[in-house]
Amino acid sequence: MIHLYTGDGKGKTTAAIGLCVRALGRGKRVVFAQFMKSSDTGELNVLKELKNVRIMRSDKQFGFYNTLTDEEKKELKDIHNRILDEAFEDVTGGVCDLLVLDEVTYPLNWELLDRKRLEKIIVFAKEEPQKLELVMTGRNPDKMLEDSADYLTRMECVKHPYEKGVSAREGIEY
Repeated sequence: MIHLYTGDGKGKTTAAIGLCVRALGRGKRVVFAQFMKSSDTGELNVLKELKNVRIMRSDKQFGFYNTLTDEEKKELKDIHNRILDEAFEDVTGGVCDLLVLDEVTYPLNWELLDRKRLEKIIVFAKEEPQKLELVMTGRNPDKMLEDSADYLTRMECVKHPYEKGVSAREGIEY
C-alpha cells in the first residue's frame, strides 16, 4: 500500500518513523530516504543503530530552496536522483519491505528530482503491493501523489509553539 502524510501540521516525519519502528519490530527491512534534509536529527541517530534499516540522504547541507544557486540546485537534483535510483534498486532487488520517501513532495514540486524516477517507484508499489509498503511525506503534494495514495493523512496545525516565538527544540522537533 501507499501512504501519503501531508498537511501543515507537525507529525509527518514522526508518523513515518513510527511506521519504520513498527515494521522493524516485525522483522521487515526498511529503507529511509530523506530529501531536502541533511542536518543531524534525533530519529536518525536511533535508526542508524537498528538492524535491517538503510538510511539515504545528502551528506551536504544546502540551506533553504530560495537561497540555492542554479549550480546548487543541479547538484541537489543529482543527489536526489541518485537516492531514488538506489531506493528503486533496493525495492526491485527484494531487500526492502518498507520504503519511506521523507519530504519528497518538495523536490518534486521544485523540480529537484526526476519525476519519472519517482513514478517508477510508485508504479512498482501499485503493481507489487505484497512486496512494498511505500510512505511519502511533505506539504503541498502533487496531484499524482495524492491520486496514488491508499492512505492519505493530512496533519492539521491548530496550534504550534512557533507562533509564540518558540524555536525548534532538540529531541522534539529534530
